[in-house]
This record gives sequence, structure tokens and C-alpha cells, in this order.
Amino acid sequence: MTSLKHALYLSAALVLSAHATNAAETIKIGVLNDQSGVFADNGGTGSVAAAKLAAEEFGGEINGQKIEIVMADHQNKPDVAAATARRWFDTDNVDMIADGAASSAGFAILEVARQKNKIFTISGPGSSDFTGKACSPISFHFNYDTYALSKLTSEAITKAGGTSWYFISADYAFGHALQRDATKFIEGAGGKVIGSSAHPLGTADMASFLLQAQGSKAKVVGLATSGADVQTAIKQAGEFGIVESGQQLAGLLVFITDVNALGLKATQGL
Repeated sequence: MTSLKHALYLSAALVLSAHATNAAETIKIGVLNDQSGVFADNGGTGSVAAAKLAAEEFGGEINGQKIEIVMADHQNKPDVAAATARRWFDTDNVDMIADGAASSAGFAILEVARQKNKIFTISGPGSSDFTGKACSPISFHFNYDTYALSKLTSEAITKAGGTSWYFISADYAFGHALQRDATKFIEGAGGKVIGSSAHPLGTADMASFLLQAQGSKAKVVGLATSGADVQTAIKQAGEFGIVESGQQLAGLLVFITDVNALGLKATQGL
């Protein structure tokens, strides 16, 4: 992931070298993401470090223009993301924004970038709408998206016999898109979704959602969520005996950092 970030930051910097607002001196790249919440481990300060490494590997400048990396924490709040993006573009001479973290915040950043005709490289948000209905000539979406994540897991599990699903989904743009895309592949493979629950971002208690999933008798409990929230769901699913009772737990976006944080015991049967 780090090498991909390096490549895209540098590619975008090459484009920026011809269009930077303060072209005589500096190309300024702003990393705007979640540095204190549920997605901090997925991007956070690591994304900032990747951008700085990319700039260093390029010698710290392009065509005599210094590369400067700035950062901000949007706290997964679209209004904060939009306000920060607007301030960066209007007053701080930021030429490009990178990362984005939560899809809801990413869409807010994208709208401001469209208005200002500035580049937005999307590495954190996962909604497939970034390359669908929200596709833009000023944005670049790479890494995973909800189409790819859902197709691989949900289609394979359904074809293997997991024909009924209950979703526990994050109640914002990414979770909605992930459940939507997965449902399409489940139904295409001959399965069905018999119910779903939407949890707030950053919730510490998944009990009510897990009990509903357990009561549904669905063969598969799909987790259309990520970050610290998917860790909470997996840990508490173990406490409720979801897998032990015969249901399969399917995480549609689980990082190795999530497995390391939870431990092998908690992730058995995932």
C-alpha cells in the first residue's frame, strides 16, 4: 500500500508541477484523513509518513519547486473535511489533497475539489461511487473499493453454500455502498439478504445488532464495516457465540492490523 501511495503522490506531483498555485516556489500536498478515530490505524499518520517518504524519494522537489506535505484530521466529519479543504485551497495554497479516509468525508472533499478544480487522490475511502456516479476528472481512486471487496467474498461464500445473509453495516456512505454491492453479487449467485442493521460510526456496543443477526438464522453474518468498528464487531461476535452457534462470520474489509489487534482466537472462523 505504501508503494502505491508513493507512486500516486509522485505522479500527481508531476501534474501539479505545471499547475501549482504558487508555482514559483512550492507544490503543497495536503493529507486530509482520520488521525484520531476508527480509521487512524488504516491511514492516519502512516499516510502522512508515506507522503513525506515519497517527497524525499523524489529529492524533495520537482523542476526546482519544493514539495511540502501538510496534514489535518477531519475526525470523519464531512463538514470538517469540506471546511478544511476549502481553507487549504482558498488561503493556504494547497495544490492537491490526498487520502480522505471515510467515504462520507471523501465525498465532501471531492465536492470542494471539483469547485476549485484541484486534484484529489483517493486512497482511504472505499465507496465504488467514487468511480461510478461521483467520477470526476480531478480525482483518482486507487486501492480497494466496495465493488471489488464485495464481489470476491460474498460471491464465493454464497456459491459455497452461504445462501442467506444478514448484514451489520456502518451507517454512512462506505457501509451503505458495501452492503449494496455485496447484495448484488449475493443475489446474482443465487443467495438472498434476509435482513440488516446499521451501526453508528465508532460504536462501542454491537450487542443489539449481533442479537438481531443471530435471531435472523441467516447462514452468514456479513460485516459491511471496517477499522476499529469491524474489530468491535468480530470481538463481540465471539462473545455471543455467533460462529459456535453455526453461523458464518464474513468480514468484507479486514486488514492484517485488525487480525493482529484481535488475536487468532477472536478471529477463528472468520
